[in-house]
Amino acid sequence: CMYIMYVDESGDTGLGQTQTTHFVLSGIVVHESRWRDFIGILIALRKTLRSVYGLPVRGEIHSSAFINSRPFNIEKHDRLAILRNCLDEMAKIDFISITNVVVTKAGKPQDYDVFHSAWGTLFQRFENTLLHGNFPGKYSRDHGILLTDATAGTKLLRLVRRMAVYNYIPNDPRYGGGSRNIPIQRIIEDPHMKDSAETYPIQMCDVAAYFLYQRYSPNSYIRRKRATRYFDRLTPVLNTRASRFNPLGIVEI
Repeated sequence: CMYIMYVDESGDTGLGQTQTTHFVLSGIVVHESRWRDFIGILIALRKTLRSVYGLPVRGEIHSSAFINSRPFNIEKHDRLAILRNCLDEMAKIDFISITNVVVTKAGKPQDYDVFHSAWGTLFQRFENTLLHGNFPGKYSRDHGILLTDATAGTKLLRLVRRMAVYNYIPNDPRYGGGSRNIPIQRIIEDPHMKDSAETYPIQMCDVAAYFLYQRYSPNSYIRRKRATRYFDRLTPVLNTRASRFNPLGIVEI
């Protein structure tokens, strides 16, 4: 049996004045035994959004485009409402879990690798939660597989393959420091790239990641609409075990 993690990002991985201030990842995890239930809920949600707001069932939900342009000729306040409804619907699904990573770029050296740091951290949290059986269902012997937006590319494949051989984890400094090589074992296969336009779960990851980013660096519209804490609506389904330093489990780097 297997857990599936769908992942999407918000922000970019560059460092510099013209780049975003943060880079974030949100990964929705569902066990294969509940996958059809999950897809069924998302299909029902899309039908509701069509009847209420006129959003086509096959129309892609892309959060930044919803806020910054006018897709499907839907008014802006309704587009924000659609995104809020997506968050609220996800928060009701008690068999999913969302793991989140945030890289704050301020103060990072120019040679800091935002991409590898963020994705490597997400993979490690996925691996750790699998090992401890802390995802919904508590299947402690199950493995995991990753499905990501197609933009992640071959860098992601190389990173996962490397972590399966070389994955150095720092030791507790109280016991001498150093590190140990603990290759990932529960994440199997290469990440599978999916077109987000054809994949409802990745579109939901997009919504989660967008509002995670807005929690740290909100744009003017999100501030004006008092939506900077919309991400917190996901609290019931957040993987709070991912970080003991953040009450929402957000892994901050």
